[in-house]
Amino acid sequence: METIEEKIQDIPPDLKEQGLDFIEFLLGKRKNRRNKIPKLEWIGGLKEFKEKYTALELQKKALEWRTEPSDVMR
Repeated sequence: METIEEKIQDIPPDLKEQGLDFIEFLLGKRKNRRNKIPKLEWIGGLKEFKEKYTALELQKKALEWRTEPSDVMR
């Protein structure tokens, strides 16, 4: 089985450049994923329903809200 380095030796120069671009893209994707800090803006968003529903009821209600057509979409 050939190593990556051995396979690279067989690639023409123009394809080596494309390969390098792709490698840089892959490395950039990983770097961006690591640096992302999740935004937790949704925390406390359902606080007003705390006394009205149990956690399970709220879960079911949230599913209903997501699946029923909203007035905005009509």
